[in-house]
Amino acid sequence: MVGRDVILYLKGLTKTFAGHKAVDAIDLEIHEGELFTIVGPSGSGKTTLLRMLAGMEEPTSGDIILRGERINAIPANKRPTCMVFQSLALFPHKEVGANIEFPLKIRGVAPAARKQRALELMGLLRLPESYYGRSVTQISGGERQRVALARALAFDPEILFFDEPLSALDYKLRKTLEKELKDIHRETRKTFVYITHSLEEAMVMSDRIGVMRDGKLVQIGSPQEIYSTPNSKFVSEFIGDVNVMPVTVADNGTLTSPQIPGEFAAPSIADGLRDGFLVVRPEYLRFLSEPGDADNHVPGRLYNEYALGSRIQYHVRVGEMTFVLEKLRHEAFQGKLDQEVLIGWNAADSIVVPDQ
Repeated sequence: MVGRDVILYLKGLTKTFAGHKAVDAIDLEIHEGELFTIVGPSGSGKTTLLRMLAGMEEPTSGDIILRGERINAIPANKRPTCMVFQSLALFPHKEVGANIEFPLKIRGVAPAARKQRALELMGLLRLPESYYGRSVTQISGGERQRVALARALAFDPEILFFDEPLSALDYKLRKTLEKELKDIHRETRKTFVYITHSLEEAMVMSDRIGVMRDGKLVQIGSPQEIYSTPNSKFVSEFIGDVNVMPVTVADNGTLTSPQIPGEFAAPSIADGLRDGFLVVRPEYLRFLSEPGDADNHVPGRLYNEYALGSRIQYHVRVGEMTFVLEKLRHEAFQGKLDQEVLIGWNAADSIVVPDQ
């Protein structure tokens, strides 16, 4: 994040419930204007972390520093931040315009100025002006999501926090709003901190991703870094489909696995790592005509194939292990189920990671 100032700094941030550390000594810098997404399995601590950042939970220990000021004990309504909830928390008895204007009204902004700002935000969020006087109960789920975001922006907050705001929407609408949120982030240049359980959502939207596990941020990086160079088996399996097998680094630098006989050419491996897991993404595996067509090869049986829109995913059984390959539709493999096939990958297209 070169050239961006740190707007939010977490130092040793910890939250304990009944002796259990839901968030465990997190250090993190969030940069002004970035879209930072926190992902992790249920119970990893991501929502607790977000609630502390928004002022809805007070840390057990550690510090939250906003622009150089410690804000641990400042309540949510006194912070220059705003939360967009999964439930949206709109006023069902109020019109679209009144919902958007609410934060301006409690600040004492004049009615004419409130309406002008509401209409500006409706334009930004692609809501027709005719919706201004319409009840929020008479618009679609996606439109209500836009109203909630417009209301949050009306606060003119320094940071917007999002607690899984798209999880209740259908797939097509969710994909549309992912792109719209990313566009709005770029247009407003606000700092967004986003919680989601959807890995695809995080990959599409984020400048950086933090992966949480057991209350800790176990890896932070760009979507490309998290996807291509995971630092553990957990992260590699959490971020998308992946082929993983246990390996041992032999004295000659090659790899052996208890699951597949033979030796495999290895990528660059961290010093001292003797036992770990070989990770190969599905797009780097390919069907081979000859063993020499790749650094590594294994024979198997084409077990099944799945159409995924523009891609086709193939499952190949090799002993007790199933390898996953993906090809673009126009490069589809012309084979039959149960056919014997040869698959392989180049060493440079793989990575060896530790378990944790």
